[in-house]
Amino acid sequence: MTHRVHVELVDNPIVVPSLIDDANDPDVGAIAWFFGVTRRNTGDRVTDTLFYEAHRPMAKGSLEDLADLAREKFDLRYIVIIHRLGEVPVGQASVLVGCSSPHRRDSFDALAWIMDELKRVVPIWKRECYADGTTEWVHPVES
Repeated sequence: MTHRVHVELVDNPIVVPSLIDDANDPDVGAIAWFFGVTRRNTGDRVTDTLFYEAHRPMAKGSLEDLADLAREKFDLRYIVIIHRLGEVPVGQASVLVGCSSPHRRDSFDALAWIMDELKRVVPIWKRECYADGTTEWVHPVES
């Protein structure tokens, strides 16, 4: 049984086609994907763009640890976590999480868990820039 993990921090748009091919495995019954995309409206505020910053070695190590935990917790055969740094305009993905497992429930549950944990423990910081010219560092809240 093969387990594969792909973790990456990127400075440009996230490229998906090769990642989809990498997830294929004759021993899985589910492949699931989540794209976190910059939205235009946050409450009553209009967002122009987001900026992400990170301490790269720490963030990458945290993402790798998170992927390993998820792989064990949810019986994942393949997991990819890619987070974009720098400017992420409206409509573009800032994070991509994908995974495969023998059964769909593990993949579905893993996506939500990974995103919650990523926001909680990985040292990546988000600054939201609004259409009115103001900016704000946004910190995740417990859901």
